[in-house]
Amino acid sequence: MKVTQVADPILPLCQRLLPCRLAGLSLALLKATALEFAILAGHLLLYPAGIVQERRCQPGRLPAPHGATQLPTDSKPPVVLLHGFIDNRSVFVLLRRNLAQHGRQRVESLNYSPLTCDIRTAAELLGRHIEEICERTDSRQVDVVGHSLGGLIARYYVQRLGGDLRVRTLVTLGTPHSGTRVAPLANAHPIVRQMRPGSELIEELSRPAPGCRTQFVSFWSDLDHLMDPLESACIDHPDLRVENVQVSGIGHLALPVHPAVATGIRQALDTARPGDPSVARADGLTVA
Repeated sequence: MKVTQVADPILPLCQRLLPCRLAGLSLALLKATALEFAILAGHLLLYPAGIVQERRCQPGRLPAPHGATQLPTDSKPPVVLLHGFIDNRSVFVLLRRNLAQHGRQRVESLNYSPLTCDIRTAAELLGRHIEEICERTDSRQVDVVGHSLGGLIARYYVQRLGGDLRVRTLVTLGTPHSGTRVAPLANAHPIVRQMRPGSELIEELSRPAPGCRTQFVSFWSDLDHLMDPLESACIDHPDLRVENVQVSGIGHLALPVHPAVATGIRQALDTARPGDPSVARADGLTVA
């Protein structure tokens, strides 16, 4: 999936002044940076509303868009959204609305404490939340979407704590699966140290995981300023079923917000797979 680039009247002038490839890269970086600042400003306004955990209630049903072909709503497992480092559930306001408008009525955003200092502890807490969600919604499995650190927490739960029994599909957005070297001054925080290449936790995730039942879909951006190297947001593990999806032209903060990425997330969650119990209930219907 590629995020479509919008034509810009400044581009011809840049191409005359700079080599074509450099001009295009510089302009794309400028646009992505401007978008990141705009998203950050909007998110700061929404942040206070997402500090407390959301109320656990069944949302009302929204009509599907005209002409949309979907799996029956009852066949879709709940979706759990997990935010990144020093963030909260408000980052998923637009994604949650997008999912609901396309038939995902059971969507829950979880907050973990900003004082969390260990990914393993956060993964155990996530597991307890997911068990509670499955019991409350009478569901055998859930789908999880994790942004940045949230994706790493969810992966640890799936891969190291037996969460593959509960998580059907794990979608990660800009998650440092191989560790990132960005912001070395932040090493004072233990979670940042756990997200470094070669850390004990990253090494733990590289260990064998035979028979892991979860499908992984990792979205990574070619302009993600928090991934160093950029490919650290890809999953490379011989025992995991993985699809790495490159997104072009947007940065780290835009991943859970951009409509093109939301479309890709829906496709990842709605694609029927062999052995998926929802396929049988939907008579084999596959949604792309």
